[in-house]
Amino acid sequence: MSKSDLEDAFAFQLDALGLTDYIRQYRAIKGRKFAFDFCFPDAWLLIEINGGTYTVGAHSTGKGIARDYEKSNLAQLQGWRCLSFDGKAVKSGEAVEVVRKALEDK
Repeated sequence: MSKSDLEDAFAFQLDALGLTDYIRQYRAIKGRKFAFDFCFPDAWLLIEINGGTYTVGAHSTGKGIARDYEKSNLAQLQGWRCLSFDGKAVKSGEAVEVVRKALEDK
């Protein structure tokens, strides 16, 4: 399953729970090209789906991991809450449940 397939599956799960106030590929950090896979702007919640966690992909190389840290840290310094999930968490439904809880606790 490709990263975009995982993101589409996650979007389907969100929609099924009625959690539809999200924006995809949201640029939360002004002056940077970083885009977060999902954003719930009213809840100040950013979500990353890291599909390549268990393969040699963007999120599993030293350079990619360092970029992910920088991206998350910059967002958190601006007041965002950041959640990251791998493909297993999306497929099992764990990711959407964590997001549902985070939105309830906002």
